[in-house]
Amino acid sequence: MERVSISDRAIETIDKLRDRFGDLMFHQSGGCCDGSSPMCFEKGDFKVGGGDVWLGQVYGCDFFMSKDQFEYWKHTHLTLDVTEGRGSSFSLEIPMGIRFMIRSRIFTMEEIENLEPTMTGEEYLEADIN
Repeated sequence: MERVSISDRAIETIDKLRDRFGDLMFHQSGGCCDGSSPMCFEKGDFKVGGGDVWLGQVYGCDFFMSKDQFEYWKHTHLTLDVTEGRGSSFSLEIPMGIRFMIRSRIFTMEEIENLEPTMTGEEYLEADIN
C-alpha cells in the first residue's frame, strides 16, 4: 500500500514543472504556515538527512517528510493535490498562482498491514534508489 497518492490536477502541475525544471522531489516539513504544505524542489535542491523520512515516490518524484511530522502522520494516507492561491514558500509551483497541498485520511487496519516501508533520508541516500 502506497503512503502517498496524487490527484489529476497535481499530475498536470508536475508535468508542467518537469518540462521546465527536470526531475523533481517533495518535502513536507510540518512547520507552521506555508511550511506545513508540501514543497516541490528540483531533485537534489533540498538536502535530506537523518531528520527526514522517505515515504516513497509519487508520480516519479521522491516524497520526504520531516521525522517529527511523520510521527503524527504515520497512520495517514496522503494525497498530493493543488489549490488556487500563492503560497509564500520556495516551492516551484508558487509563480503559477497555485500551491501544492495535502489531503489526508486514516489508513484502514488492512492498509496498515500492507504499507510500503519507509526509510530515513540517510538510508535513502545510501540506498541510491534512483
